[in-house]
Amino acid sequence: MRQFKNNLIALLFLALGVCSNLSWSAGTIAYNETLDGFKYPFAVDYYKFESFGQDLKMAYMHVRSPMTETSSSKPTAVLLHGKNFSGFYWEEVAHSLQDWGYDVLIPDQIGFGKSSKPVNFQYSFRQFARLTHELLKSKGIDKFIVIGHSMGGMLAIEMAYLFPKEVQNLVLVNPIGLEDYGYYSAPKPYEFFLNYERKKTIEDIIAYQKKNYYAGQWEEKYEALTRIHEGWLNGPDAEKIQTVNALTYNMIFSEPAILKVPELQTNISLILGTRDRTGPGRGWRSNELDYELGRYDKLGNHIKQKNKKVRLFELNELGHLPQIEDYSRFESVLKKSLQ
Repeated sequence: MRQFKNNLIALLFLALGVCSNLSWSAGTIAYNETLDGFKYPFAVDYYKFESFGQDLKMAYMHVRSPMTETSSSKPTAVLLHGKNFSGFYWEEVAHSLQDWGYDVLIPDQIGFGKSSKPVNFQYSFRQFARLTHELLKSKGIDKFIVIGHSMGGMLAIEMAYLFPKEVQNLVLVNPIGLEDYGYYSAPKPYEFFLNYERKKTIEDIIAYQKKNYYAGQWEEKYEALTRIHEGWLNGPDAEKIQTVNALTYNMIFSEPAILKVPELQTNISLILGTRDRTGPGRGWRSNELDYELGRYDKLGNHIKQKNKKVRLFELNELGHLPQIEDYSRFESVLKKSLQ
């Protein structure tokens, strides 16, 4: 009887277009392209602009620290999400930064999270950096630190490269882009990535994250990060989401962030879970090159040789999301990286 009631309630929610963050049985969570009904940890606002003849909006959370009411000596911390995520997963980090006296700004890049998902758009790190910079200017923020995770690390490097006088500190958390994926892997067309996205199931997403992010372990806090993907797969805009996801692969392979690292002038902190083996393009490596992508246990020292401003913080036995796996260890290192 209870199961019948739960199923009936879930169907009513879907019929009304209202979605809940509750973990119903598989197949009952559904979200539209902008995650209406999915609750973020802080109030969401939007930066609106026009591009390619269309009105777009970039979702963001702007979280103020109680300390900045009396003193504004610290720059704002800008948190940049990875490709498989959006701004909501920065919640714990944002609270820590607040406690340390930082205001925090957390955008969802166009194509991600609660932001617009245009199919006709220039998906590139330079474009993302420009829009994020315009958002900051609209808030009157001209000095900031940038903290980027995974794909957000590639964007963070682009921002430090384009706006060196404004970026006061650069913190990279298990970033991708420390290798030139386009060089080490055979080129693939857009249709390859679209086909990959169309075949993907929630079981595939969970299996990938369980294996590659968490060394075969799985907990409720890990599952929580997959619910938006389950909701999108079940939602009315699934095909559009798949198209946009496919479009956003190109910049990872065509804009090698590693080439800009030696030229960065700001202070750089590199926080690496050394168990991480994330290497886009590993599955279609160029046969002419004998190189293993994604060896984060080796990448740190390699990057230090490219730029003497790099400070390396290695977290042994942690993977691609150290801020999720073991927050206390990550928080300690993050605080050191900002000093």
